[in-house]
Amino acid sequence: MFKDNLIQLRKLHQMTQEDLAEVAGVSRQAIAKWEAGESTPDIEKCRLLAEAFDVSLDDLVNHKPEDNLGLGVAPKGKHLFGLVTVGDKGQIVIPAQARKLFEISAGDKLVVLGDEGQGMALMKADHFLSLANMVKELDK
Repeated sequence: MFKDNLIQLRKLHQMTQEDLAEVAGVSRQAIAKWEAGESTPDIEKCRLLAEAFDVSLDDLVNHKPEDNLGLGVAPKGKHLFGLVTVGDKGQIVIPAQARKLFEISAGDKLVVLGDEGQGMALMKADHFLSLANMVKELDK
């Protein structure tokens, strides 16, 4: 997992092993050994790598592409919860992991936002209204 994530993230960020070695304060050979799975860095080096790639330390070390529709490690704070199917009346089921992370419970009201160029988004109604009121107050 770690070695595959390291290779994928290094290539995604168009970095050489030398570039990454400079970030982590190690030799290029150390990076090569990490990528070959011959050794692993200490926690401080992992933290530096995660910061350089803007991913969580947990994702850097534990991410499995098969858990993310085959995709690589997502940037910190970004999530792909899977696919949903739209029912006959337009209803969708929000994946359990998303409901837990965003504290969405049965009966909660959600605002559906849309941008023809960017897509759709869901937001808890109370958060949206709070944000809207803050913007309204700033305009006064």
